[in-house]
Amino acid sequence: MEKVDGIGGFFFRAKDTEKLAKWYEDNLGINVVPGDYDTPAWRTNAGTTVFAPFKHDTTYFGDMKNQWMINFRVKNLEAMAKQLRANGIDVEVDPEEYPNGKFAQLFDPEGNPIQLWEPGGCDPG
Repeated sequence: MEKVDGIGGFFFRAKDTEKLAKWYEDNLGINVVPGDYDTPAWRTNAGTTVFAPFKHDTTYFGDMKNQWMINFRVKNLEAMAKQLRANGIDVEVDPEEYPNGKFAQLFDPEGNPIQLWEPGGCDPG
């Protein structure tokens, strides 16, 4: 059976696309999509990616209008949370360390949920 190799893009609606793209670049280091084919796009490091549908009535994503939540792998969760807080962003770091790592939750300026994940000991990636 053929299988996909990974996520090739993540596309979502935004009220102000330029402002939101710049927020992701300034705060999480995700390059704005290039305007030409000669400029490289944001590249991720290889690692575990979880693809997990949740029940339609989950409250895990915050507001029920949120149909998705993206999870970004980070090398140092505490350093990332400190950086985001210095930029005035509210970040909730889960005090518990799980077998697969540490987690934090935040929202982008349009209310989209973001989870940060620092992989731990049992992560196969």
